[in-house]
Amino acid sequence: MTNFKFSVGPWNVHEGADAFGPDVRSTISFDQKLRKFKEIGFTGIQFHDDDAVPDMNDLSEQQIKSRARDLKQSLDDLGLEAEFVAPRLWMDARTIDGGFTSNSASDREFALWRALRSIDIAKELGSDRLVLWLAREGTLCAESKDPVLSLQRLREAVNAMLAYDPGIRILIEPKPNEPIDRSFVPTVGHVLGFAGGTADPARVGVLLESAHAVLAGLEPSLEMAFCLAQGKLWGVHLNDQNGLRYDQDKSFGVENLRSAFNQIKVLIDNGYGSNGEYVGLDVKAMRTQPVETSFTHLENSLKIVKLLEAKVRRLNTDLVSRYRDSRNYEALEMYVMELLLGEN
Repeated sequence: MTNFKFSVGPWNVHEGADAFGPDVRSTISFDQKLRKFKEIGFTGIQFHDDDAVPDMNDLSEQQIKSRARDLKQSLDDLGLEAEFVAPRLWMDARTIDGGFTSNSASDREFALWRALRSIDIAKELGSDRLVLWLAREGTLCAESKDPVLSLQRLREAVNAMLAYDPGIRILIEPKPNEPIDRSFVPTVGHVLGFAGGTADPARVGVLLESAHAVLAGLEPSLEMAFCLAQGKLWGVHLNDQNGLRYDQDKSFGVENLRSAFNQIKVLIDNGYGSNGEYVGLDVKAMRTQPVETSFTHLENSLKIVKLLEAKVRRLNTDLVSRYRDSRNYEALEMYVMELLLGEN
């Protein structure tokens, strides 16, 4: 029996287009997705601001809040809740060169407007979490931005968000590259260092995605451990990644099963979820799949998490301690492999 709560975003069921090809599946409506998510076993929904309030750029602040309240009622009716809201800055023409770190003052102003409206939406949805995926806060041309000034601008923007709502918590989701070459905040270590320089470090933490850690050449379970040790792991997006390629968002555990086991282990061992944190599954279907199997990757990932939970709970901790004490790491490694392969 799982002790985790699970969340998912509507973008995790998509049309299957990639950078080199067309859509391969028809669109599934937002309402259909919500009902199916609930049926599969998710209780939390992750939102971009314009997932929650479409066409928000054309609405007043009061209209945005009103539509968010309508959505809250729909979520309540389905027994769902909003995990977080994230401003979707990377799709707007005004944020081609980044939002918070753009060289254009008007672009920076727009980015902050969207962030503050995202806080409004989160509050109406009953969430105290704002996620910042700093997608274009970096460079394509190394000399195009002053990196020190850019990080100061980013800090000013985060401070403005913290000042806007004293109840909001900001979760920064780091990624080393893509869609830009060089990110200003590429890893969880950078996030925590950046958080320490904000106006209220206690309200700035981390959302860690497995694949993003792999793209940085790092082990996701150790990145989680680094944040847990500082009380700063406030969200996880579990998925998988086949090496240092583009961000693949593969089903959890399908490429790196032992790493997936240790991700679940570090979460369980350290009581992740005891403060209401969700386990998010940020996975996408293979583009070869027909629309009829649009949710299978989510079902599979959820099943893999639960199977690995059972493996972690079956782990013979006394035996592990004996192997550690005797430094018999070959035996320990084989024991873990036998556990994963069903021999224990």
